[in-house]
Amino acid sequence: MRRRVLGLALSALVLYGVAPAVIDVLGGWRDLDRLTPAWWLAVIVTQLAGWVCLWALQRLALRRPRWFPVATSQLASGALGRVVPGGAAATAALQYRMLSQAGLSQATVATGLTAGSLLLILALAAMPVLAVPALIAGRRIPSGLLEAGALALVVFAFIFAVCALLMVSDRAIRWVGGAITTVLRRVRPRKPAPTDLPERLMNERDLIRRTLGRSWPKALAYAEGRWLLDFLTLLAALEAVNARPRLSLALLAYCAAQLLAQVPLTPGGLGVVEAGMTGALALAGVPAGAAAIAVLAYRLASYWLPLPAGAVAWVAHRRRYGAQGELVDEAHAPA
Repeated sequence: MRRRVLGLALSALVLYGVAPAVIDVLGGWRDLDRLTPAWWLAVIVTQLAGWVCLWALQRLALRRPRWFPVATSQLASGALGRVVPGGAAATAALQYRMLSQAGLSQATVATGLTAGSLLLILALAAMPVLAVPALIAGRRIPSGLLEAGALALVVFAFIFAVCALLMVSDRAIRWVGGAITTVLRRVRPRKPAPTDLPERLMNERDLIRRTLGRSWPKALAYAEGRWLLDFLTLLAALEAVNARPRLSLALLAYCAAQLLAQVPLTPGGLGVVEAGMTGALALAGVPAGAAAIAVLAYRLASYWLPLPAGAVAWVAHRRRYGAQGELVDEAHAPA
């Protein structure tokens, strides 16, 4: 209870701090008619394509179950994570439960979702590398965006090192499994913690290593595709309001805002993304009015559109698998 109160208080404090930027973005509502239907179509299509890349990545990490449970569980959990404090934990918990109801083993779900999440963050942190050619060509990059790009590369190097260690070291896997078991014993003293969790994690790690070892180009392409298509959503919104910053600057602005949103300060990065993205776009030379309209259009697709989609997905998943997962075998049937 205390943690929930603290989480709500922190979210309220952050939202209060970014309120001016959010108000500016919402103030662009009356100018959304500047976006023609063709640009709205581009915004929505690129966002939907990014969802498909995310589902494909999770499906690879989860040993290729059917598309339906992966897509519905991701949409429903993603929608929940956008409306409750501590969205990352709520997202993982709901998707874990829904995939378990669909018949996937708990170890497969835990390891697969963790691997997919790490690969997504790794891909996001690596995106500023695409701006390196602009530096080589001598193009000037504002100091704020340059620092954000450097931070992203540091995050990339750290996560890459952690992932590499877990993939090759049995000792590291056993340590992680033991640490999780200890935490479970403390937070759930009445429920016995699994004693074989380190061995189960090692087995699933080996399985993912074999699976992604053959399919790593696909996994990498899906992870980068998810972010690049989301970036294209922002570019489409910018083009719709005749704002055309240099591509390298727009990319660094996007990465800075998205990396900031990975810190669970507010549900779904609400307010944080709006403030960070409008500020970063201002550094990239986009006028304040155009930036507000473009960010609003982008957030309508990336934040608000998944909410009704997630509700529909949850109902569809529940109808197919029920509360206790009656149709458990279908999830493992070949696609």
